Amino acid sequence: MLGAAALVLYLATAWWHSRKPLPPGLSVEGPWRSPIAPRLLINETFVDADGQRHCRQQIFDEMFRLIGQAEKLVVLDIFQFNDPADNRHDCHRQISVALRDALLTRKHQRPEIEIVVITDPINDVYGGRELSHHQQLAAAGIHIATTNLTIGRDPNPSWTALWRLCFRWLRQSPRGGWLPNPLGPGKVGLRSYLTLLNLNANHRKTLVVDEGECWTAVVSSANADDGSSAYRDMALRVSGDIALDLLASEREIAARSGVNVDYPQPTMTGTDASTHTPRLRLLSEGAIKRALLAIIDDTRAAERLDIEVLYLSHRDVIAALVRAVTRGVEVRVLLDPNHHAFGVSGSGIPNRQAANDLIAAGIQLRWSDTHGEQAHSKVLLRHGGERPAQLLLGSANYTRRSLNDLNFEANLEWLAPHDDPIIVAARAAFERHWHNTDAEHYSTGPEAYLDTSRRRYWQYRLMEASGWCTF
Repeated sequence: MLGAAALVLYLATAWWHSRKPLPPGLSVEGPWRSPIAPRLLINETFVDADGQRHCRQQIFDEMFRLIGQAEKLVVLDIFQFNDPADNRHDCHRQISVALRDALLTRKHQRPEIEIVVITDPINDVYGGRELSHHQQLAAAGIHIATTNLTIGRDPNPSWTALWRLCFRWLRQSPRGGWLPNPLGPGKVGLRSYLTLLNLNANHRKTLVVDEGECWTAVVSSANADDGSSAYRDMALRVSGDIALDLLASEREIAARSGVNVDYPQPTMTGTDASTHTPRLRLLSEGAIKRALLAIIDDTRAAERLDIEVLYLSHRDVIAALVRAVTRGVEVRVLLDPNHHAFGVSGSGIPNRQAANDLIAAGIQLRWSDTHGEQAHSKVLLRHGGERPAQLLLGSANYTRRSLNDLNFEANLEWLAPHDDPIIVAARAAFERHWHNTDAEHYSTGPEAYLDTSRRRYWQYRLMEASGWCTF
C-alpha cells in the first residue's frame, strides 16, 4: 500500500511539473514594437587559406560599451558566466574577466547605479563551488540572482520528480566536495551531480540598460565563459519599448530567484507597430516555438528559408521544414557537427542523425567546419518573394528543451523589407558561411559528417523524447 502511494506521488509529481502553468515573465509573446537604432552583432571564426584560425567579435564589445555608459540600471541575464578558463588558443579571449571588470568598473564609477546579474546555477555547479567572480560582484554591491529553476517545467521528469521528492532537500556546501567536478576543475559534492541530472537551464543571454533617454536591449546567442570566446554567434541590439518588454520579463525571473529589481519599470510609449516595417517583438520559451513554426508553415514557393543553428532535433520543426520543401520552398540548413559540448568531445548527436531526415526530404544541408569551437548561432531567415523578410534569432536551439517551455529562452522576431540593413547583414553572413570565400573558410559539404547508424538515430529520438539529453 505504501509502495503504491509512493508510486502515485512520483507519477503525479512528474506529470504536474512537466505541464504546470508558468509564472509571469515566461512564455512571453510580446506586442510588435518599432525599433530604435538597431544593429546586428556577429561573432565569426574562420580558417584562412593558410589554415590559420581567425576571429571577428562584436557582441561583447558592444555589451561592454553599453554597460560603460549606463547611469541608472543594468540587468544582465547570462547562461554561462564563470571563472576564467585555462584553455588558451589562437582566438582565446577572457570574456568572463572582461565582463566582470566592466560591471565592477561601472559600479565604482557610478555607485548609485543598480546592477543585477541573473545567472544559471550551472556556473557554480549547482552550489558545489564558490565563484570568485560572483563574490567580487556581490562585494561591490552588484546583485547576483542565481536562477530558481524550480519555477519552470521539468525537461527530464522521470528523474526530476525523484529529485523534487527526495534529493532537493539535501544540504550542499561549496567547500570540501569529494567528487570530481563534471564541468571543470576542482571537487564538488554529490548534490551537484543529482541536480545536474535535471538537465534544465536558464539559457537566456540578454542585457538591458538605460542609454541616454532610451532603453536598450541586446538579445544574443553568446555566453560569457572563456571556452565560448571563439564561438560563432549572433545578436541584435535595439532600443525602444522592446527593451522594456524584456526588462519586465527579467524582473520576474530575478524576483522569483530572490532578487528584486528596485528601479521602477519605466513607462512605455505604447505605440502600436503592428502595421509598420521594420518591426520586432520579444518571444520567450514556448512562444519561440509557435513563431518558428508559423514562419516555416507560412513560407511560400517563391521564398527561401535559411537556418543556421547549433542543435536541430525537434520533430515538429523537422516536419514543418519537410512540408515547406513539398510546397516548393528552397530550404538551406547549416548545422554544427556537434563535435564538442561543454569542452567534452561529442558523438554527433543529434544533428548528424537529424540530418538524414533533412537530406531525404530534399533539404540542402552543409556543416560548419569547426576546429574546437561551436557554430553556436540560432538563426532563421525567411526572404525572397514580394513580402517583407523575417529574421528570428536569440538563445533558443531547435530542440524540445529550448522550444517546449522547458529551458528559459529569449528571442527576437524581426520583420522588415529586403533592403533593411539588418536583413541585408543577416543574409550576407549566411551566404558567407554557406559558400565560404577565397580568404575565409566556414563550412563543408553534407558528406563530411553524415551518420547512417540506425542505433544512434533511435538513440537521438529516445534522448529527445525522454529528456535524458543535454541538447
